[in-house]
Amino acid sequence: MSIAAFCRMILLIFLLKSISYSRLFVYAYVAPISINGKQFVNSINNEPFYLKGVDYQPGGSSEVNEDRDPLSDPLACARDIVLFQDLGINTIRIYSINPDLNHDKCMSMLAIAGIYVILDVNSPLQNQHLNRYEPWTTYNSVYLEHIFRIIEQFSHYNNTLGFFAGNEVINDKISAQLSPPYVKSVIGDMKTYIKRHSPRVIPVGYSAADDLNYRVPLSSYLECAEDRSTSLSVDFYGVNSYQWCGRQTMETSGYNQLVDAYKNYTKPVFFSEFGCNKVLPRRFDEVRALFSEEMFTTFSGGLVYEFSQESNNYGLVSISSDGTAQLLGDFDSLKKHYSTTILPDSKQVSIAISKDHKIQVDKNETPLCRAKYDNLNINGKVAKGLGSSLIKSGVDVEKGKFIQLSDSDLDCTLKIVDKQGNPWQGQSKIKKVNDLRPYYGKTKDEEENIGKEKSRKKNNGNSISPSIWSSAVLLLANFVYQSFLI
Repeated sequence: MSIAAFCRMILLIFLLKSISYSRLFVYAYVAPISINGKQFVNSINNEPFYLKGVDYQPGGSSEVNEDRDPLSDPLACARDIVLFQDLGINTIRIYSINPDLNHDKCMSMLAIAGIYVILDVNSPLQNQHLNRYEPWTTYNSVYLEHIFRIIEQFSHYNNTLGFFAGNEVINDKISAQLSPPYVKSVIGDMKTYIKRHSPRVIPVGYSAADDLNYRVPLSSYLECAEDRSTSLSVDFYGVNSYQWCGRQTMETSGYNQLVDAYKNYTKPVFFSEFGCNKVLPRRFDEVRALFSEEMFTTFSGGLVYEFSQESNNYGLVSISSDGTAQLLGDFDSLKKHYSTTILPDSKQVSIAISKDHKIQVDKNETPLCRAKYDNLNINGKVAKGLGSSLIKSGVDVEKGKFIQLSDSDLDCTLKIVDKQGNPWQGQSKIKKVNDLRPYYGKTKDEEENIGKEKSRKKNNGNSISPSIWSSAVLLLANFVYQSFLI
């Protein structure tokens, strides 16, 4: 080994030593998700973002009340986030939320775990949803205030991915004749409020029922622009699809037709619900298809219905009244697929698109609205300006914020058992993926450690810290190396 090479080796050793002493925080920043054409993208590195997640509403929407909702109980959140990470997901969808409750702790825990949230702004409670058969009776300022309060609160969390303006509002002949213009108006109201009051642009979308009579024409109607203005257009479109049951293929399931139907859609499309339970146990083989080259140029992933076991028998986990979570067989089946799924990057997407000349190339050209759409009545008159004063002045609600979490906040203290009822052998703590310190500074634990370090230094007098020693040696090694180069 030459002397110069030896000096370079010494330089590298002490550089690594110096880095270890500096205790650099290596977790990622919580990057908001934005939209570029027909793809969700990470707003920091511009890589495509694919939803790999579950629908999450423990107890069903009826459990949302004045005292609780899915993000108001930190102990339950810690338990479920541990299981989210074991599944390997990056997104959850929540159907109902109460903006009068505080959600800072659960949203901070989800953010640290690297999990994004899509929120429905409606709930089954009075004045908090559209009546699909008499929408004019429920589209009013009280309803809009509820929607705006959810937006106001959750738009301040970087891991809020988007908002659903509605879920399966149009699902039969009657609702298809009465509700479409009201859904489009709600989308416009939400986008206008976000533009005026939110710290960033958060996408607004719609989740469609699994009905071929309405799903595709409704997607076109909600996509279209009035006089090139996209203020009433969805930013993304969710498809609730239960077509793939048991052992199927792209052709037998009809997934190939789904791809053809949305190949030229100008907005991101994804499965807002999937996971047929007509054949049990569920195999979730459709996950492999969903993230394959055949589909990922058109669909941006999906969300499995659903996390908790309810009366309709779609659950991955059964949650008892004492807070114990028992894993069901479907949990392991989904984990097998999700944990081995590698999401496509921008290079893979570009190559796949170049192979398929039928895919829409123009990313920005939202189609103009047509006069008519199959099976839909779009000519209903919707009262104008019902939310204008609220949009102008804003609504009164506690704004969400990321908060400091102690190390113990990440512990799962509620019981988890496997499908045999034995103690689960998985992780007992939320794994840190993201760094929230840019939002609030140092954590409580770090402040305590800094205090101990200051006390130690004081007791040791004027001793030189390891980082100073390593820096000095670095300078010396560099000097020796440069001397040999002369």
